[in-house]
Amino acid sequence: MVEEMESGGLAAPLDALKAYLRIGTAGEDDVMGDLLRGASALCEQFTGQWLIRRDVREIVAGGGAWQRLTARPVAEIMQVEAMDAQGVTEPLPVGAYAIDIDASGDGWVRSTRAGDRRRLAVRYRAGLSEDVAGLPEALVQGIVRLAAEHFLAQGTQGAAPPAMVSALWRPFRRMRLS
Repeated sequence: MVEEMESGGLAAPLDALKAYLRIGTAGEDDVMGDLLRGASALCEQFTGQWLIRRDVREIVAGGGAWQRLTARPVAEIMQVEAMDAQGVTEPLPVGAYAIDIDASGDGWVRSTRAGDRRRLAVRYRAGLSEDVAGLPEALVQGIVRLAAEHFLAQGTQGAAPPAMVSALWRPFRRMRLS
């Protein structure tokens, strides 16, 4: 179970979308903000990476085996707690667990206590950048273009995202093979 502790900011500036569409008024700002959030979510799904860093709390199995954290890329693992069957948590001392963030940004955690079958509640921070300024320009440009495409296609059913958007995002795509 992954629980976002805070929502990420916009992964593309509203001003960039308004400039792309050549809109100078504030009348459509709420709609355009929603479109940017939707395009950002699609970008995260497509690339398999969170864009703007945010705090996460995830429950993983205990028992000693390494558990991969869901959100990525992981920037830091802040706290590991043991959780009993009733959901009561207790902080674990540093020697009772092991953590790792590998070169690809995947976070890993495991209990080092033999026979401890409690689940682990892990608090960590994941995302490519603290804000939109640190994101690769191709990701931001794809988000802006997709939001603009949706804005221009108001009321049109089944409009597919432009191939240019997936071409911009494809170099950042990370997939997990099961």
